[in-house]
Amino acid sequence: MKAARRWVFAAAAAGLLLRLAFGLLYWTAQPLTHDEREYLALARSLVRGDGLRYPSDEPLPGTGQLVGRAPGYPAFLALLDVRSPVDAVPARVKIAQAILGACGILFLAGIARRAAGPRAAIAAAAIAAAYPPLVWIPSYALSETLYCTLALAAAWMLTGTRLSACAIAALLTAAAILVRPAMLCFIPFAAVWLALRRNSRSAVVFVAVVVCCVLPWTIRNHRTYGRWVLIASEGGVTFWTGNHPLSVGEGDLAANPRLKEAEIAFRTAHAPARPEDLEPLYYRAAFAWIRANPGAWLTLEGRKLFFTLVPIGPSYAVHSARYRIASAGSYVLLLPFAVAGIWRLRGRSTAAAPLWLMAAATVASGLVFFPQERFRIPVIDPALIVSAAALASRGPGQSPALDTDERISRRPYV
Repeated sequence: MKAARRWVFAAAAAGLLLRLAFGLLYWTAQPLTHDEREYLALARSLVRGDGLRYPSDEPLPGTGQLVGRAPGYPAFLALLDVRSPVDAVPARVKIAQAILGACGILFLAGIARRAAGPRAAIAAAAIAAAYPPLVWIPSYALSETLYCTLALAAAWMLTGTRLSACAIAALLTAAAILVRPAMLCFIPFAAVWLALRRNSRSAVVFVAVVVCCVLPWTIRNHRTYGRWVLIASEGGVTFWTGNHPLSVGEGDLAANPRLKEAEIAFRTAHAPARPEDLEPLYYRAAFAWIRANPGAWLTLEGRKLFFTLVPIGPSYAVHSARYRIASAGSYVLLLPFAVAGIWRLRGRSTAAAPLWLMAAATVASGLVFFPQERFRIPVIDPALIVSAAALASRGPGQSPALDTDERISRRPYV
């Protein structure tokens, strides 16, 4: 057990070094994406004490719009004291996120250990340390790294059996929701699983804690916008983007120029409405198209599911060939081992179930809105890593002493 822990921590340290090397030595002076600029601008506003609003010195986004964002990630950036406009991701952001990524490796290994034993923990840590998408994502000022670590921590806590562990998992889930609202889709999955596998009390505690943590922000939004906005007003344009006749089933506006033109025309037709005021209009237009074209919408949903599983969508095409090979190639290489690991885990352990439920919630969110490559990385890829790592565990029928060691390692809080 102690040797396994040492190997896991060694893998996490190696993963930290790889993330730091990529961000500080290779991915330097890179221009910011639209989303990165928005997150950094909101962080500056928070640091200055102006609240979660875009500062007056933020350059106009060209043909884009400054949409309402969830507060979690800008608050994280504000803790790193991002005060002035920048043209690239600050080094301290990359360092902090590299550390978060290393913590994510430890949580991932913890889930693998409880699911399949110490050998699986070492394998999961080693794969996660060097897995290319997890190595490079901390170098971007995007919410994926923080969200991934919070989600993995919540999944790890849900493998425990105590009610206190359930409550802590709910706190972590609420924090993840305030970073990425798509995590809302996980609540019904977790509640049903807890009710069936544990008891209804656990499910009630989980849901109640999440609601109590998220509700104050929802009330703040009502006071700010004059209407109910659950987390962020970006939901409307995201739903419209994923449920439009010009949608191809994957990728955001940057990956679909024709849909981008349609979105600009939509905003022009409703000028001078604020982004917050446009949100219900986006929803209304998308639902109107769905009602009028149910067959086309179902076909679109099929494409979304296809692109969720097969890494060839437009969001990959906007990157360089080297990036596409590393991203899609890593996923494709990992997938068959993950399938084999799932088969090996069948009936042996449910410790990986919370993580796989998060992956299912990610798929569900993609079907409601749209899938994208960087939406896949934080949860689906770690779930595949844990499953693939199960192949390193000792199967039944081998040394009783080793089997016992693995069973002990899967007990909660050992």
